[in-house]
Amino acid sequence: YVHEVDAVADALDAGALESPHMTWEDSLGNARVLDLWRREAGVLFDLEKPERCTTPVHGRPLAVRRRRIPQTEVPGVGKPVSRLVMGCDNQPDIRHASVMWDNYFEYGGNTFDTAHIYGGGRMEQLLGTWMRNRGVREDVVVIGKGAHTPANFPDRVGPQLDISLDRLGTDHLDVYFLHRDNPDVPVGEWMDVLNAERSAGRIKAFGGSNWSLARVREANTYAAANGLTPFAAVSNNFSLARMVDPVWAGCIAASDAEWRAWLEAEQMALFPWSSQARGFFTSRFDDIRAASGRGPDAAFGNQPSDAELVRCWFSDDNFERRARAVALAGKRGVAPINVALAYVLNQPFPCFALIGPRVLAETRSSLAALDVALGEDERRWLNLETDSR
Repeated sequence: YVHEVDAVADALDAGALESPHMTWEDSLGNARVLDLWRREAGVLFDLEKPERCTTPVHGRPLAVRRRRIPQTEVPGVGKPVSRLVMGCDNQPDIRHASVMWDNYFEYGGNTFDTAHIYGGGRMEQLLGTWMRNRGVREDVVVIGKGAHTPANFPDRVGPQLDISLDRLGTDHLDVYFLHRDNPDVPVGEWMDVLNAERSAGRIKAFGGSNWSLARVREANTYAAANGLTPFAAVSNNFSLARMVDPVWAGCIAASDAEWRAWLEAEQMALFPWSSQARGFFTSRFDDIRAASGRGPDAAFGNQPSDAELVRCWFSDDNFERRARAVALAGKRGVAPINVALAYVLNQPFPCFALIGPRVLAETRSSLAALDVALGEDERRWLNLETDSR
């Protein structure tokens, strides 16, 4: 494999194109099948063992080489936070994770989002292994989440945090989100336990994920009245496309006018998940539409991901938002998904978009959004608040 990689690298340096006899996609597909076969057979090469993945694939020490991702402060964290946040919930193994996270780090990204429930704990373990192998714990911001349904009770925060910190190999989380709210629990009980963990040094900044605006306001009002530290951030859905139906049960968006006005007034940090509407602004949208002989209300596609895209994002207003993103992208010379992510990043409140790239090209696509500046009139036009820009 090393000889093959070197041969391809030499060909690329020489300006050669891919072979007409076996395409790159054929080669990658073959490699994926071999990986699946080896996984089923339990074959693990020595170089693939977690303890051997101590340097990037290029052989050089890990370092920021292309400062592309801007960083800013979030109260309580104590170190800068990347405006693009790497989601740690889809990496199959340490080799894949290391390539993705090394590349992100080298572009200046330093913030990683994971959760107690992701992969049954496997995602926290992978991130912990990568940080240990690279020696970068003090250089990165780790976002963790806990108390997800059905264990969303204050007395589950501490025990789950014990486990998460052990998996990650660290003594604290830089940002901690309650993964779900439980409206049956008085908000003061949540704030008391979060402040206790902060006082113990096990979390720094904290907030709520998938919390309603009313409950966030109530939480911070309770904190102010009792001399406690308030929420520093929220992690709800926020994207150019309106979430028509929750992606997962209990999910809440922060995209409506009331949420946006409050976030701007409070300058509250937002860490939006599905910030690019999970493929709605990519060619997958066209593929799904083309697969149906009927209109946009049809249930297209056989794969769950296609069905999810239709269920959660397909609506007449979102089709118009997408059309406007396509039009503006054409004028700017970028992709529609770059415009969609730029809409999130150009809000008048601190926004730290969670991204979930599976391949390096998807990371590069997200980086392109950093070069797209949008004014207020353009944001309003994209979001159908006005017919002119």
